[in-house]
Amino acid sequence: MKIICEKENIIKALNSVTKAVASKPNNPILEGILIQTNNKEVKLTTYDLEIGIEYVINCEVKEEGAIVINATMFSEIIRKLPNTEITIYVNDNSLLVIECEGSLYKLATMNPNEFPELPQINIENSIQIEQNILKEMIRRTIFAVSTEENRPIFTGCLFEIINNKLNVVAVDGFRLAWKSKYLQAKVNDFKAVIPGRTLNEINKILVDSFEMITIGVAKNQALFELENCKIVTRLLDGEFLNYSSVIPETWETRIRVNRLNLLNCFERISLISSSSMEREKKYPVKVSIDIGKIVISCTNQTGDAKEEMMVSTEGKNLEVGFNPKYFLDACRCIDDEEIFIDFGTSISPSIIRPIDEGDYIYMILPIRMKE
Repeated sequence: MKIICEKENIIKALNSVTKAVASKPNNPILEGILIQTNNKEVKLTTYDLEIGIEYVINCEVKEEGAIVINATMFSEIIRKLPNTEITIYVNDNSLLVIECEGSLYKLATMNPNEFPELPQINIENSIQIEQNILKEMIRRTIFAVSTEENRPIFTGCLFEIINNKLNVVAVDGFRLAWKSKYLQAKVNDFKAVIPGRTLNEINKILVDSFEMITIGVAKNQALFELENCKIVTRLLDGEFLNYSSVIPETWETRIRVNRLNLLNCFERISLISSSSMEREKKYPVKVSIDIGKIVISCTNQTGDAKEEMMVSTEGKNLEVGFNPKYFLDACRCIDDEEIFIDFGTSISPSIIRPIDEGDYIYMILPIRMKE
């Protein structure tokens, strides 16, 4: 194998495929990148047995071939080389040689025949969506994915198509994030739960553009296809939460508040709350709602803090406790200037929603306050 390629093109590929390199695997080959040539193209592949990524770049192919090289070593060397053409080939001793101007590196290789093949996916349903839209939908829900492995189904986001609308939902047992978007083309209804880790990596690959990405799902796998990149991932098994049945339809108390002002208040008050982060449930932030105002306060062993905001209120006065992180996460991913927050009782979920009919909802469970 021998190729000549611009550093910029290799870096684009490495930035994507290194996201699926296994960390400390039982089989060292999973720490590698499979490099294969085909006519004028070079394909780089990584696969950690959960996520697989292929990236194709145009290069000058002098000799056909395939090789596996340690991903970390190879990518770090390439990144530090000058921004010019790089020559890469396998010598008679099966070492990968990297030449660029005055630089010369020789690296041990692994047998490409031992690299596991990516799953072949027989697509049952698929959608096309603009990359910037998908990127935004992931950003506005992924923070609510659970990190608790004892409930694996909640470590992913539900992708659900109903009546040509894509719903992306994340839940971790204490909060829920829902974002929706109507699709342009007619598609079949389906649902799939995609691992949060996969979505985090895909979001780093997506660009903020109108270019399309195709999402295809089969029984236990999903395929994300961009122009020159493919990502394969397993789907999570199990029954996802029937989210529409747990979102309250009525409220006892409602406030209309400037999102940025609320965000700033919670950021300041959390300086006191987070000083006892291991004991968040013991020292929650208290939200007191009165006519025309809310008071956000926290008292613990570190000290106490209080923030008062003038807001538009409807309904009953209320005192309720929250983990401030949940409000911060939601407010940081909303772009609206003003939002509604609907409350029930001091022990029922609260809902953050847009002022007008919108395409997102955030549900937050309260924390019981000590008397």
